[in-house]
Amino acid sequence: MSVQMPVSLKSLAAAALLGGLFASGSALAAATIVVNFVNNAGVGYNDSTPVDPVGGNPGTTRGEQRRIATQHAANLWAARLDSAATIRINAQFTGQTCTETSGTLGSAGPIGNDRNFAGAPFANTWYPSALRNKIVGSEQSPGAAQLQINFNVNLGTPGCLPNSPWYLGIDNNLPAGAINLVVVLLHEFGHGLGFTVGPTSGQTGARSSGSPSIWERFMLDNQTGLSWFQMTTNAERAASAIGLNRLVWTGANVTAEVPNVLRFGVAGATISGPAAGAAAGVLKVGEASFGAAIGATPFFGEVMPVATQAGETGPGCNAFNTANRTAVNGKFALVSRGSCNFALKAKNAQDAGAVGLLIQDNVAELGDAPSALGGSDPSVTIPAVRLFLADGNRLRDALARRSRTSSGVFVSLGLVVAQYAGADSQGRVKLFTPNPFQGGSSVSHYDTSAVRNLLMEPAVSGDLTQSVMPPQDLTFMLFKDIGW
Repeated sequence: MSVQMPVSLKSLAAAALLGGLFASGSALAAATIVVNFVNNAGVGYNDSTPVDPVGGNPGTTRGEQRRIATQHAANLWAARLDSAATIRINAQFTGQTCTETSGTLGSAGPIGNDRNFAGAPFANTWYPSALRNKIVGSEQSPGAAQLQINFNVNLGTPGCLPNSPWYLGIDNNLPAGAINLVVVLLHEFGHGLGFTVGPTSGQTGARSSGSPSIWERFMLDNQTGLSWFQMTTNAERAASAIGLNRLVWTGANVTAEVPNVLRFGVAGATISGPAAGAAAGVLKVGEASFGAAIGATPFFGEVMPVATQAGETGPGCNAFNTANRTAVNGKFALVSRGSCNFALKAKNAQDAGAVGLLIQDNVAELGDAPSALGGSDPSVTIPAVRLFLADGNRLRDALARRSRTSSGVFVSLGLVVAQYAGADSQGRVKLFTPNPFQGGSSVSHYDTSAVRNLLMEPAVSGDLTQSVMPPQDLTFMLFKDIGW
């Protein structure tokens, strides 16, 4: 994502609302999806602001373009799902938590869960309502919605990620800085269709009426050797939800496709040199969805810091001045996060002659590895990675002894661990379990260490496609595991 703070894609259970209907499907569809657009006149999906057609979207008002993009995403899901029961979705644009540097793009979840219905594969197990209907072959409550989705109506306006507006095109040709609504739609549909641990609480481990969710059968804690289904206490599950690098998905369909989707090799930054001091060693990194991909041949260079310039909101946000250009020319540039997007920092560093970019986090560590750097800019050709705050601080301490043009500190970006990126040593995909717990994100997402980036990670990336299938993605494989 091309923003400087993680943009979360949260699950939300909500009551059904009234609104107009919009049916979608395709000649190849195995399911019928009906979307209820529930905004009032002039708002959200009914916004009458004139706009020009964009990226294959012929709509001439903002609301019409939003409806067309939603139809497009619904068609993509309908083509993959196998259900004789109509899938109904309540959708709206509303205000969401947002600042100049961070925000919630969307929120979604099932409207209701069911257990012990006719044909249920497992007794006393909660299934999201759309999956229950698929298994039974009919709607439990004819005409009622099974999913609720909400999107941030203020995105791209002052006070809400002003440099990262929605992209309403359906061609996946994302402009630099923008956020792809179709991809976010696919993600949120995924939560509502069942990509969630709910109604079990990820934070407390408590089960609704004492019954596990279908997800718990496939969530294995590598430290205890127990699945959530096998754990007997809420405390065990709560501890697992914040156990860094220990919770994995064991479903056979996902695991079988890991070699076809994830890269073999985990990236890291190896710091060395006569002035490296306490910074020396291998650092975990979050990779970028733009610029040069990290592969078998490492990128190597000397590291120099970038100073914040007068008039800019953060280091690297403006074209580099003479001092910064002199410092980073032919070297890796080190900057901290700020209020401009990651791809812009990379482009400014590249234009100044840098051969790579290290972006230091400005918040404490939350996961097993730093989150990926989202964003999109085809003109960026240098590698860029994110560093943990503590690792960046040690690196800055070493760089404090630099001269104007040399630091004596070097970095090598390459593949440092021989296993699939985003999976454990047995090839099972990791789930997102940061410490502290992140409401709406923890447990109910794939981990951010996955490479390639996956649709159901907690933050959207600019390199995501519109596919939920291998070799681009693993979302539908998980749906097959839980019974779709």
